[in-house]
Amino acid sequence: MPSSTATQLRGLLENLLQSPLPVRLQAWDGSEAGPADAPLLILRNRRALRRLMWQPNELGLARAYVSGDLDVEGDLYEALERLAALIFRGADARGLPMRAVAGDLLKVGVFGLLGPQPKPPPEEIAMRGSRHTRHRDRQAISHHYDVGNDFYRIVLGESMVYSCAYWTLPGDSGYGLADAQRDKLDLICRKLELKPGMRLLDVGCGWGSLALHAAREYGVDVVGITLSTEQADYARKQIAEAGLTAHVEIRIQDYRDLDDGPFDAISSVGMAEHVGTAPYAEYAAILFRQLKAGGRLLNHQIAAIHPAPRTAERSFIDAYVFPDGELAPLGTTVSLLEDAGFEVRDVQTLREHYARTLRAWVTNLESEWSTAVGLTSAGRARVWRLYMAASALAFEHGRIGVNQILAVKDHRDGTSDMPATRAGWLA
Repeated sequence: MPSSTATQLRGLLENLLQSPLPVRLQAWDGSEAGPADAPLLILRNRRALRRLMWQPNELGLARAYVSGDLDVEGDLYEALERLAALIFRGADARGLPMRAVAGDLLKVGVFGLLGPQPKPPPEEIAMRGSRHTRHRDRQAISHHYDVGNDFYRIVLGESMVYSCAYWTLPGDSGYGLADAQRDKLDLICRKLELKPGMRLLDVGCGWGSLALHAAREYGVDVVGITLSTEQADYARKQIAEAGLTAHVEIRIQDYRDLDDGPFDAISSVGMAEHVGTAPYAEYAAILFRQLKAGGRLLNHQIAAIHPAPRTAERSFIDAYVFPDGELAPLGTTVSLLEDAGFEVRDVQTLREHYARTLRAWVTNLESEWSTAVGLTSAGRARVWRLYMAASALAFEHGRIGVNQILAVKDHRDGTSDMPATRAGWLA
């Protein structure tokens, strides 16, 4: 009796990937093979496997999932956990038995899998020109942030804060995402020791949530800059509704064009990841020039932990989520800030906080899935679900981290105006 399509496919995939397939597999004809208690990986058509044949790595899996050619039934987190050894090994076609597998396919003769490489899903972006030019940076920011404010409101919730929350209480106490984001904004303001009449620069201000909080709760004047038109439009509307237009200015401006300092304090929250490793020295130097003596910088930034060597292979994140984004190790960032003239005074790691934040965002998206798809596309919603779930696991397992670095621009005589203890900002 001939084996089922799913059984044959499972054997071919294991031969190709040189590893057992740790999930149950369902073929397009409904046949299944693999552990009964495992998440179900569904190949909805032959094109799904052809994508994996051309890209037997993270990007091939992502293209198949985003296009809808491949789906997951059951717990997505468990499926990603089980596939992690394949997804994060960074393998490409080199060293994999492509010829042998292709020969097996020809012998089978029923799948119709051999053929040209399928076009990537329309949600994939191919950047042009030199990295981190002004034009290319605007294109990268627009790709990620100009998805639609209504879509982001579903994912981020009422706070519209797109960075790691600060969870100070357990979830079973009725304490939720909006509370944790409020506590994060307040933590930043306390670390900067904001006071009425001070002038704050918020670089990469997003939808204006930090600017609003700082102006409303601490009485400061804020300049927020972003390259996203949709973010700026939303932030300006919120500021007007709050009656704070006299105290908060939102600009569509490149950080390289800043020229109206000095500011009393500077926040950079989730911005530095877009700057890139090579331009970071210039970024730090610009922030140093824009800050008054005795002023503080709060840099909130995702960091690579034990980074793997860079390869020419495109990742899912680069192709679909953060084009040109780069994660530097914490030590690299601290050194670059010090090279610019800052004195680093405090570092707080929030890795587990980001994992919890991402899981909350995934829950938000899944709870309003149909609406989110209607606001963007099924492919875009799939990108976000996959990106956030995989990122949550990466934070939980220590593959990436996130840190708040508090630095000061000392006076010429070396005085810092910093308190002797952390008591002013510890919650």
